[in-house]
Amino acid sequence: MAAAVTRLLAAVVTLVVAALSPGRASDQVPVLAWSTQSSLWNPDDAPTVGWILSAEQLSTYLNPALERGPKTVLLFLQDKLSVEDFTVYGAAYGNKQENAFSNLQKALETSPSSLVLPAVDWRATSSLLSSLQAQTGRSPLYVHQLAIRELRLNASVPSLLVIRLPYTSSSIMMPAKEALTGNDNIIGEVLQTLTVEGVPFLAILTASRPSKIVQDVPMVVMGPSRQLLASREEVEVVERGTYPPVAYNQTVNRTCILFWAGRIQISKGDDMVELTNRTFGPGATVDVSSSTCTNHTANLVLEYENVEKLGSVRIVFRMSNQLYKVSAKRWFTLDQVEVYSDGDRASFNVTQIYAPAIYSYHCQRVAHDAQSGSILPWSTSTQHWVVIFEDFQIQGFGVQGSHFSYASDCAGFFTPAIWMGLLTTFLMVFILTYGLHMITNLKTMDRFDDPKGPSISVPQTE
Repeated sequence: MAAAVTRLLAAVVTLVVAALSPGRASDQVPVLAWSTQSSLWNPDDAPTVGWILSAEQLSTYLNPALERGPKTVLLFLQDKLSVEDFTVYGAAYGNKQENAFSNLQKALETSPSSLVLPAVDWRATSSLLSSLQAQTGRSPLYVHQLAIRELRLNASVPSLLVIRLPYTSSSIMMPAKEALTGNDNIIGEVLQTLTVEGVPFLAILTASRPSKIVQDVPMVVMGPSRQLLASREEVEVVERGTYPPVAYNQTVNRTCILFWAGRIQISKGDDMVELTNRTFGPGATVDVSSSTCTNHTANLVLEYENVEKLGSVRIVFRMSNQLYKVSAKRWFTLDQVEVYSDGDRASFNVTQIYAPAIYSYHCQRVAHDAQSGSILPWSTSTQHWVVIFEDFQIQGFGVQGSHFSYASDCAGFFTPAIWMGLLTTFLMVFILTYGLHMITNLKTMDRFDDPKGPSISVPQTE
């Protein structure tokens, strides 16, 4: 049992790291296989992290199990599935009730042999059924989970059973998590039926296409995230690229400020420097010990030494937390961003960065340059500076653990496309209203010529 769990956790790490790796993430689908027979796969033969398997490579991994494994092959084929489905809807905080893949996790943990391929080209899975058909020499039999009980399976006779699992990530009637939980229940019912009947089997789970995850949970987790088929305490991974946010801990057990950015650039004149690697990741050298936080104010201080072309650099984010009687809520605002470089100081009086005190703030671009001068307002004292934060997120109050709370985004609702749609709709409604008004005001003639009456004579003058 311990070996199975260790093997599962190793597969989990591979899956999660592959999910976070850059590249063709949208072209990948996971392939999970497990069997009632042992020694079908060697755990050391797992693919390299981030490697996307082709159809030939997928066959290389599955052929040994098809040749030496049980004759009954189950293919759980889902419409859409991505490795992010597991990381988003898997077990959270150790609470198994939050796990949408409890039956699948149990099957992988208890099976003598299991294989997890986190990144397979989705085009390879389209030919997987024909490959299985060629290996087993049997035509696929599409069955419903309830029909499994009516089949009389013979362990010595090859059989290829296909169970289709729906997935509707855009469904309004059923959220993605409920759909995945329903599919997991189908898997559990099929496996239980075969176990009760004593039929050895080889099961494979994959999808025809990758899915696009839209997380339907109230809190957006931005730091270290949940793991695939594991609780938060079992495996430590990092979401949002390859590094966690910068955290200032007021005490050992209390984090009061979180900050993250996909890119940080600062220049004074023409000397542009990149501070991203100095701020995040294993090579970070930033010092945040000068930061402070109370219930009403929070100051995040990022200090860098020996920055090329700029020397010592100090960035200060000054935030405040106030109660607004109009909304009867507490809101936090980022009031000032200050940049110091070898005695020079640039101060930006920020007016557009605010959010409820229990939320974090996120903006795709916070900058003082020609493109985004309104967020970090221009002034004569900062005209020679360029400060750019891309994928910016900060939270100075209400931090729970080491994870961002739900993000209040700076993106406006009325985009140019929405405005064009509204104007077009207004124009069409106006034309329709005017047409209906013209039709309703049509009047019939109240007099008609009588053809039987006397004709009108017009005297002629000579």
